[in-house]
Amino acid sequence: MPSDAVLADPPSINLFNLVWCGLALAFTVGVIQFGNLWLLNFVHVMAGLLWTGIDLFMGFVIGPIMRSLPVPARRAMILRLMPKTLFLLPTLSIVTGTAGYFYAKQIGFLDLDYPEYGWVLAALIIITLLTVQGLGVLLPTNLLVYLEMRRDQPDGARIGRLMKRYVYAVGFQGLMQVAMITIMARFVTGL
Repeated sequence: MPSDAVLADPPSINLFNLVWCGLALAFTVGVIQFGNLWLLNFVHVMAGLLWTGIDLFMGFVIGPIMRSLPVPARRAMILRLMPKTLFLLPTLSIVTGTAGYFYAKQIGFLDLDYPEYGWVLAALIIITLLTVQGLGVLLPTNLLVYLEMRRDQPDGARIGRLMKRYVYAVGFQGLMQVAMITIMARFVTGL
């Protein structure tokens, strides 16, 4: 049976992915130092689209599909998916927020008066919440679930406890991502 073969040798976390993360972060720093407004906006928008798109796709498409899968199939999917998202999503969140902050600074959004600055402040608060929650709650929970799933006899009760808070965090992330899209649409159409 193919799923047994998948579970017999689950993939490990490839620390070489840290090189790609480091390159993405170094590229972002380089773009900030270079000071090209178009390129900075491009990096911010692309990283934001990828981060938001993956978050929403995982929450609204993959999540419901996984809940309907039998436990062995769910386990196999988690063991394949987690090693990739452990590196990709934190990197995208850091690049998005960092590039966005410096882009806002360059175009003068940080110097706006109220009430326009309220939109900027809302974006800064949301990106901070998303990043802190992603790095402080979702990333460690993903790692713990992945490590538990790699065991020969995963502790279902422990995974259940971890996933309980995870589901609420993911719901909050989705809500905040939609709020951020609303704010970004306001920026694009003019404050």
